[in-house]
Order: sequence, then C-alpha cells, then structure tokens
Amino acid sequence: MQTLEFDRLQETLYHEELPNGLQVFILPKKGFSKTYVSFTTKYGSIDNTFIPLGKEEKVRVPDGIAHFLEHKMFEKEDGDVFQKFGMNGASANAFTSFTRTAYLFSATENLYPNTELLLDFVQSPYFTEQTVEKEKGIIGQEITMYDDNPDWRSYFGAIENLYKDHPVKIDIAGTVDSIADITADHLYECYHTFYHPSNMLVFAVGAVDPEEMMEFIRSNQAKKTFDKPEPIVREYPKETAAADVPARSIEMDVSKPKVQVGIKLPANDLTGVEALKHELASEILLDLLFGRTSDFFTEAYDEGLIDESFSTEYSAETGFAFAVIGTDSNEPDKFAEKVKATLRGASEKFPFGQDALDRQIRRRTGLFLRALNSIEYIANQFTRYAFNGMNLFDTVPALESLQVKDLQDALEPLADEQAWTVFQVLPDGKGE
Repeated sequence: MQTLEFDRLQETLYHEELPNGLQVFILPKKGFSKTYVSFTTKYGSIDNTFIPLGKEEKVRVPDGIAHFLEHKMFEKEDGDVFQKFGMNGASANAFTSFTRTAYLFSATENLYPNTELLLDFVQSPYFTEQTVEKEKGIIGQEITMYDDNPDWRSYFGAIENLYKDHPVKIDIAGTVDSIADITADHLYECYHTFYHPSNMLVFAVGAVDPEEMMEFIRSNQAKKTFDKPEPIVREYPKETAAADVPARSIEMDVSKPKVQVGIKLPANDLTGVEALKHELASEILLDLLFGRTSDFFTEAYDEGLIDESFSTEYSAETGFAFAVIGTDSNEPDKFAEKVKATLRGASEKFPFGQDALDRQIRRRTGLFLRALNSIEYIANQFTRYAFNGMNLFDTVPALESLQVKDLQDALEPLADEQAWTVFQVLPDGKGE
C-alpha cells in the first residue's frame, strides 16, 4: 500500500491498485465520526459510441443509457438495495455525470457491512426486460420534469448551442424517445465494458482505519472473478472551435427572461499539475471578470441587467470544456452584449496584475482548506480529479504557482468570438 503525505494540509492518503485493476484510495480524517465511501466508474453520458468488451466493431447505444444503468443497478432479484443500506443505518445515493457514474454511502456505524454491500451490488448486475420496461416510465417522468424546468432548459440550451455532434450536448438522462430503445442486452453490454474494476475507483474518507479498510476491500475483490482487462475504445466526434449555433431562444412559462452566454473552449491534452493549473487559472479569470467583486457585476447590477440568480460556471473534462455565464434579466440582449464587451475589453488590454491574482490565490486557498472539512466534498472532487489525471491535494501548490501569464493564456480561448453563443428562455409570446 502506497502512502502519500501532504504535510501542509496535514493529510495522509493511502493508495493501492488491486490485481484486478481496481484503484483504492483511503483518507482517514481525525475527529470525524462519519465515513463516506464511493465506488465510481469512468463512464458517463458522453460514452455512447464505443467498442464493447470482447468485440471488434464499434456500437452506438441509446442516449441516456449510463443514467438508466445507474438506476437499474439498485434493483436486484431479492429487493431494493436502498432499503438494505437503510437497515444498516447508512444513507446511500448515486449520480451520473457527463463522464462518470458514482455509487456512494455515508454512515457512522456498520462501516464494513455497508462497504461490502456497496462493492457487491455494483459488481452484481441484474437486468430483465420486464424491469427495464418498468424503469422507462419512471425515468421518462424525470426527463419530462427537467424539460419543464426553465433553469435547466436555459443552462442546457447553451450547451446544445455550443456543440454540433459531441454527445455532451445531449441531456444526461437522454430523451423519452431514446430511452424507449434501451434493452436489457444494451445494459449488460455497457456494464461489462465500463464496470470492469480496471475502469473504477473506490474512495473512502472519514472515520476509517486505512489498513483494515484496504484489507477488507482486498479480501472482497479476491473472492470475485473478472474478465481480463482490456483498453476501452471510446469514440467522440471531432468539433470545430466555433459554437454550432450563435444564438437561439425558446418560450416557456416564465415571468422573467433567462439568458446564458456559453463559450466553447478547446479540449486540451494537459494532465497532472499542468491540467490543474489551467483549470484553476480559468476559474480565477472568470471570477475576476464576472465575480461579485468585479466591475462587471457592480455595473450590471446597478443597470438592472442581473439579479441574485447570476452565476458563472467553468466545466472541463477529458475531451471537452466550456464556460457558461447566466442570469434572469428583463434585458437579456443587453446582458449578453455586456458579457461579450467585457471579454473583448480584457482581450484588448489585460486588466489584471499580480496583486489581483495574489488576492484570488489567498481567497481560494482559504476556501479550499475549509472545504477539506467536508468529507462529501473531498470524495466527490477527488474522484473527478483522479479520472482527469489530477490530484485534489495538489490544489494549494498549484494555486501558489500561478502567474499572470497563466490567466492571459486562459483568456485567449474565452475571448474567441466564434466560440460564443447566447441562449434565452423568454416568456410565452416573446420568442423569435
């Protein structure tokens, strides 16, 4: 078992790769009574075109299947797994993102029975055509609910505008039509391809003994047999630098327009600390340009262009990256133009020096250190970073190494006008 010391953070991380390829990370936290354990596969909604395990030809599976599979994993022949966690005093959950599917629990008791339950149910698929058909109605209702949510439609509409073919533009849950095509055979094919231990990661954090937990997981995995691991061949369409649709609007039952400015960013091949630095630089730059202490925010608020719903988001995963800046606004066109003008102005004359960067570094270091008191934050973020070739605990030194040049490099793709799009949700009767 490998021991990784992070002296400045006073954290010790334990890591081992098991013979079946499973990566296991354990982070004991003194003074905590709760433990959080996640079991995550590097498989998300964008993985809809791939070569199945043991085959040679690529397949294209229905959209939304990763999310559908997540739902179905909890239903077993002998009952619902959620109930079993509850009987063990644990709170269980799961989620699917663009790039990963996670199963998790938190508990203050019965750590090993719950860990065994987590490992075993994720590694014991059970699908029938009858249960698959039943689930289509349940997930169909969930999809309809999101379709009726103006905030979700606004956010995802911007992403849809940005991409022509990349599956990141497709709702994580798919559509009612796409999930109608899912079969039990589809689920088994995706499961056996992406749920191999060599494509997965276990992370335990909190009140946990690393030696005991590692031995428990070793023993659990040693009792099981798996196919020989093979590299997973995934296929994603190539995208141009330009946004696919420069502007679009829809009408919904809203009292105030919603507007998002989306920016399509180039997918880079950075890994490790360099990837982490680029992500941090991009987030800091967006905060300096549009955050609540920025000139933009003060002016836009005084002009009535934004309200408390205003937000910025930067998202970067293997194969894609984008930024979204949005708000509710009675003047969505003016808001969008002000965002664009801010980016143009920063590109013409970079407005930030080392002092502004240093303030951001201090602020973000403090926020990060406070976040380390949340075992939920650590578990969720650590896995995302690990699947993208980064280490969460490199955050502070990566922050401290940032230079103004890193912010300037991050600005270049943000200021590329062909990469911009605007999406609006307008009150009924005011659309294009």
